Amino acid sequence: MQTIQDNRPLAGIRVVEFGQFIAGPGATQILADLGADVIKIESPNGDNGRRFGVNDASKGRSGMFIAYNRGKRSIALDLRCAQGVAVARKLALGADVVVQNTRVGVMASIGLDAATLRQEKPALIYASISGFGTAGPSSARPGLDIAAQAESGMMSLTGEAGGSPLKTGFAVVDAATATATANAILAALFRHARRGEGATIETSLLSVAIALQAQIWAEYGCSHRLPQRVGNAQPLVAPAADLIEVKDGYIVLSAYMEDHWKRLCAAIGQPELATDARFASSNQRVQHRPELIAILHAALGELAGEEVRARLESFGVVVGVVRDYAQVQASADVRACGIFKSVLDGVGGEVQVPGLPFGFADTVPQPGLAQVPALGEHGPEILLQAGYDEAQCQALTDAGVMAVPTAEAASAPPKSASCSA
Repeated sequence: MQTIQDNRPLAGIRVVEFGQFIAGPGATQILADLGADVIKIESPNGDNGRRFGVNDASKGRSGMFIAYNRGKRSIALDLRCAQGVAVARKLALGADVVVQNTRVGVMASIGLDAATLRQEKPALIYASISGFGTAGPSSARPGLDIAAQAESGMMSLTGEAGGSPLKTGFAVVDAATATATANAILAALFRHARRGEGATIETSLLSVAIALQAQIWAEYGCSHRLPQRVGNAQPLVAPAADLIEVKDGYIVLSAYMEDHWKRLCAAIGQPELATDARFASSNQRVQHRPELIAILHAALGELAGEEVRARLESFGVVVGVVRDYAQVQASADVRACGIFKSVLDGVGGEVQVPGLPFGFADTVPQPGLAQVPALGEHGPEILLQAGYDEAQCQALTDAGVMAVPTAEAASAPPKSASCSA
């Protein structure tokens, strides 16, 4: 059988991940999709993401874990004992990149922090993700996506006018932090290829959440007025991101630039609105937004969303049909871009999940489907590659330092008492 050469951009790069939930695993998932060999070091209980939304982790499927851990290799080590730490240290020093999003101070307490590892291997790229950064008074606080949304100002401007603050419909800060971390790692890998230098990278959910709002922060800096919740509308221009109810759901449209506004007026058969004093400029349209929305609803509300889209697009107006997930997957545009990939879920089925939102035209597709690893599935394989022999692997298993996915091991608690220095 002919072997297909892996020419993905990161083929040959090894990454060791100490990750939980989304931000850390999401960053290494991007690297894995780009061809890196990602070794996921988990506790004997596994990444908490394995159990997210699942009552029985041995039988159920966690969407979170499937989304951010496909194609990785898992080894389960007890880092509460010196032997487990020694194994993890050897694996980390054998990697090109280490990524971790544990609580601040945890990795330093066991000698697996950036300063310690890079003292022995200066060329190592080490990326740390925290909730609130490592320098401020909140450094030791546990940090999750929702806390970053709240304390970055994001929730203060999300929601309906006069209503309560709202979070986004998904863990946007976690996902954005994963992307930001992967970008930093790629930049560090590029520098390493040119100069041979390693890197210590730090980011936080809080800093990413603030950075996502750069435009709003700039507007606040210019006006010194606190941004307010305005629902779907853009507060400074109209119509922009305005929601219009149609026959079978909703559409959103954007036509705040003057030439686009004229096109919209023509598209709904009311060109005279372009010179109506209430709507003659974007500022006027913002002031009279309720009247504007009522006119648009009256003109478009009896049409189906796709009819509205076709009509407005024929006039060069930006429009989108608000679709649910089933409609998104059925979209011809979505199918054509090929973003959804089938993943083996680890319990005998397949799940469609989004892959990388970009591609390389000359990259050879790899055969087979990516699979979600069972907890500790690749432990012996990883250790043999790292220089351990079979007897040493078995001894680590017998001592409870390494957990392997057998029925007996799954039901037995880790033998931490047998661990020794």
